[in-house]
Order: sequence, then C-alpha cells, then structure tokens
Amino acid sequence: MTFWLLRRVALFAVSLLVASVLVFALLRLLPGDVAATIAGTDATPQRLAAIRAELGLDRSLPAQYGSWLAGVLRGDFGTSQLNGASVSAELGRKLSVTAPLVLGGALLAVLVALPFGVLAAVRNRTFVGTGISAVSQVGIAVPTLWLGLVLVLVFSVQLGALPAQGFPVDGWADPGSAARSLVLPWVALGLTEGAVLLRFVRSAVLGVLHSDFLRAARAKGLTKGQALRAHGFRNAALPVVSVLGVQLATLIVGAVVVERVFTLPGVGSMLVVDVGNRDLVKVQGEVFLVVAAVLVISLLVDVAHRLIDPRLREVR
Repeated sequence: MTFWLLRRVALFAVSLLVASVLVFALLRLLPGDVAATIAGTDATPQRLAAIRAELGLDRSLPAQYGSWLAGVLRGDFGTSQLNGASVSAELGRKLSVTAPLVLGGALLAVLVALPFGVLAAVRNRTFVGTGISAVSQVGIAVPTLWLGLVLVLVFSVQLGALPAQGFPVDGWADPGSAARSLVLPWVALGLTEGAVLLRFVRSAVLGVLHSDFLRAARAKGLTKGQALRAHGFRNAALPVVSVLGVQLATLIVGAVVVERVFTLPGVGSMLVVDVGNRDLVKVQGEVFLVVAAVLVISLLVDVAHRLIDPRLREVR
C-alpha cells in the first residue's frame, strides 16, 4: 500500500507538471494582446513595447513559463497584468466562496442520492421505486441554470425568504448571513448533481442485490437489509465513489454557471471576467487551480478504492 501510494503521488506530480505546461501553452494561443488592452487604442508601438517589457512579455516563452512555475511552487501565482494585484491573494478570497459552494453542493447531492438511491433499488418495480426513478430522470434533464432561476423566482422574488444574489462584503465574518447567501446555490447544484448520482447508486445497489454472494448471505438466514449492510454496501460503494469523483469535478465546472446566476464573487466569476480582459497571469492561476483540484479528486478516489476493497491492495 505504501509503495503504491508513493507511486500514485509521483504520477500525480507528473500529471500536475504536464497540466501546467498545457495551461501555459494553450493560453498563449488566445487572440488579443494584454499590452494593447492596458495601453488603449491610441498607443504607439513604443508604448506597447515598453508595456510588454514591463510585464515580461518580451522574454522567451520557456523563460516566462519557468518564472511562473517557480512562483507556483512557492505558492505565488504572480500578479495581475492589468492592476498589479496578487493573484494568490485574490484566489484565496474567491475560494472562500467557491470552496463552500462546491462542498455544500456535493454534500447535498450525497444526502439526496444515497438514501433515495438505495430505497429505489430495494423497492424496485414498486410505486415508491418507480416514482423515485422518474423524479431523478426529471432532475437529470433540468439544467442547473434553469433550476437556479426558478429557485430565485420562488424563494426570493415571491416568498422573500432567501437572498437572490450577492455575497456579504465581509465574507464569513457573519457565518449566518454568508450561509443564507449560499442556500439557493447549494440547492441548485446539489439537486441536479444528486439526481445523476442517485441513478448510479440505484444501479450499483441493484447489481449487488442480484449477486451470488448476497443470495448466499440470504440463504444463511439474513434479511435483505442485514445482508446489504453486512456485505452489499461495501461492494456497491466502489462504482459510486468513482462517479462521485466525477461529480465533484463536474461541480467545480458547474460552479461557474451558478456563480454567474447568483452573482457570487467566486473563482468562476473571476475566471469569466479575466478571460474577457485577457489577463493571462490570472487566468493561468485560475485554470491551473481547477485542474489541480480535479487531479486531487482523482487521487483521493483511487485511495478510497483501496481502502474500500482489500483486493485492490494486492495490486501494485
């Protein structure tokens, strides 16, 4: 297990390095010139050249990449090319919104998917099971953007129970106010992603219910519920954990849409604005952070598989 974990961490580090190269190289293919954005439409060639030299854009691409990567390894994502602000500091502030948004949405998705997915499998071909499956299908078909707008219309405009948009200026200084601002975004993310996860939970539990080892446990006198708790859930957890990892990555991407709908000052909103401004240093940091988060999730899913299934611990 230790050797495998070291090898897996090494693979994660190599993947992160390759991702950094791709992020840096692909962003250089974007059209436009940040120097022209700063200088304005009437800038002279001399003025543009001076700005490029000031920003380090006159250096070779390998030199620019090396400087950026060295800073990332120190936790410094550089400074904005437009306003000179620290990218690391701004990412930290935006993450205080995006991280709770994604984690809260994931938690709600799990709380919806696990009990109702198991119930739909256990009560398969009954009114309850069929009803849960039908509702989950509708949830999969509903776009997060549309659900967010409906939630705003009902709970903010008509009932006035929750804020429609925005986030407290002082952040989490008032946890209650900050949490109220995220309730509707949590629901929009959690319900749509929970519907997808519910289908996988149902399929995984159904597969276990028809397995030979569960029939053997039932033959020994265990009830369906006892057999599931003793032998079934661990086996059903493997595909569910894999899908949950994919769902977490989807939530990170989906957070961009939700942040725009609810005007949340998160990493997603920041990325959209910075792409429009062609602030390459900030976009690099934001995209690399998202890629790193997805790679970390992949690593954690692999570790979880090893912990759940002892047979995998024998595979090197």
